[in-house]
Amino acid sequence: MKAVWNNEVLASSDATVVVEGNHYFPMTSLNTQFFINSDKQTTCAWKGVAHYYDVSVNGALNESAAWFYPTPKQEASQIKNYVAFWKGVKVSND
Repeated sequence: MKAVWNNEVLASSDATVVVEGNHYFPMTSLNTQFFINSDKQTTCAWKGVAHYYDVSVNGALNESAAWFYPTPKQEASQIKNYVAFWKGVKVSND
């Protein structure tokens, strides 16, 4: 699987975890030069507190386009150290 935005590969992995239709990529698969820590947080009743990354590629900024659960609840432990995408980031097996 690949996550692509603004013609750059943000992450690539054969070991994604799918939860609620979203592919979560291992942190180790990220091209970290495109990621900026964000202060945004949201709460999911069964996964816990989500933290976000802004994505910056070729001078364009996609705020809070990636999210992760640094300390997920037990029910979502399989996505610890994994990142998912939205906001126009294309996730596919192309």
